[in-house]
Amino acid sequence: MKRRPNILLIMADQLAAPLLPSYGHPVVQTPALDALARQGRRFASAYSNSPLCAPARFAMMTGQRNSRIGAYDNAAELPASVPTFAHYLRAAGYQTCLAGKMHFVGPDQLHGFEERLTTDIYPADFGWTPDWSDPDGRFDWWFHNMDSVRFAGVADSSNQLDYDDEVGFQSIRKLRDLARSTDERPWLLTASFTHPHDPYVARQQYWDRYDHDAIDLPRVGPLPASMLDPHSRRLRNVSAMDDEGLSEAQVRNARHAYYSNVSYVDDWVSNLIGTLTTCGMADNTVVIFTADHGDMLGERGLWYKMNFFEAACRVPLLVAGPGVVPGVSPEHVSLIDLLPTFVELAGAELPAETDGDSLRPLLGGDHQLGRRVFGEYLGEGAIAPILMIRDGDLKYIHCDADPPQLYDLVADPDELVNLALPNSASTPDVTATLASFEKLLAERWDTTAIHANVLASQRARRLVDTAMRQGRRTSWDHQPFVDASERFMRNHFDLNDVERSRRFPPA
Repeated sequence: MKRRPNILLIMADQLAAPLLPSYGHPVVQTPALDALARQGRRFASAYSNSPLCAPARFAMMTGQRNSRIGAYDNAAELPASVPTFAHYLRAAGYQTCLAGKMHFVGPDQLHGFEERLTTDIYPADFGWTPDWSDPDGRFDWWFHNMDSVRFAGVADSSNQLDYDDEVGFQSIRKLRDLARSTDERPWLLTASFTHPHDPYVARQQYWDRYDHDAIDLPRVGPLPASMLDPHSRRLRNVSAMDDEGLSEAQVRNARHAYYSNVSYVDDWVSNLIGTLTTCGMADNTVVIFTADHGDMLGERGLWYKMNFFEAACRVPLLVAGPGVVPGVSPEHVSLIDLLPTFVELAGAELPAETDGDSLRPLLGGDHQLGRRVFGEYLGEGAIAPILMIRDGDLKYIHCDADPPQLYDLVADPDELVNLALPNSASTPDVTATLASFEKLLAERWDTTAIHANVLASQRARRLVDTAMRQGRRTSWDHQPFVDASERFMRNHFDLNDVERSRRFPPA
């Protein structure tokens, strides 16, 4: 019987596909990811289904759209009853382990993972719940402002560097433990880093890899108010982007630090893949690299994510390993496709409750032109559901509160011409195209019901959060447990057995 492959999922946070050299960027340095792209399959048009940390990850883990499972924003609970790819693989006989960020909210902090090696970097309670009923409200105490850009630069340590150092260390030690283990089950290990997510602070050794003067500025600078769509104007308000102007030097510093932190993640990718090889597991492990969403990084004068422009929602997706034919897949795919892909790699039955499609045929070199991507944004900065359809050369964005947006990404890769708002005699008639997209949208979403569900969820979570802050506090944050009595050498062990079992390769 053919052995089922191990799966190593490596995730970055807020890493835009256009900012990687394997996707065409001329400045960023990522030799490990470049090698992975050459050795495996690069998905040229991969998308986040919701360009915000927690919703993107919940859609990825469940294979379902966020509006179906109530996973709306960074303080929305992923229901424990919704199966994830960790549940499906564990039921199929896999060991499942998570190291790093997955931004689980609520008392279930495992969601199918048999083991979780680190806590999360962000809180597990409802304190970050947005309020669509207060569209002009700000939440600087827990969300973005522009300090990340203004104070970008070099530091030896930071909150995020402390976290990712631990994630990388724990992930590599887990790979060694898997190689030494007598457990013959195949395994899934998710190593999820929080870089290059802002704040834009990098270690000197990574900063020095780049010539500061060679750091490119945004392709499209700040746009005049007349060219901004309503959601972009809301994002500028919610993240205080208009409170103080940014200098060219500040923008370049932020991009320099971001590129440096991409290289930091790339070094961990190199170390993880090197450990796989050293431990003799590379030949039977499928390696996947991706991110939860991108970063505008100053494009159009916007920063961070929370929109469906390419820099915010297009993510890298690289897959290499047994059964993967090297090459490039041009099809539109998304994070929601990973669950059915993992289930099929594990030889298990594909679930009916999935909005994604397995990438297994594409990994073998097949083509499936005509694939579409569907996205939802239901988080902070919005005032109504924002929905996206990527189909062929076109991207359609709908919000009941705003005019529609339609972009031809081949003719207009910078998304500067909204074809849904004709402004000259030369603008093509897209009436039939818009009607086709509106039909697709109506078949998949009831925007009125989704809007009502989001508002009800926000009200309930804000109430629960207020109550939970009164009196004795009970934390939902994951607390990794380490039993020191079972580690290293203890007197209920035989010293010779300990030394023999922990050595790899064995003597």
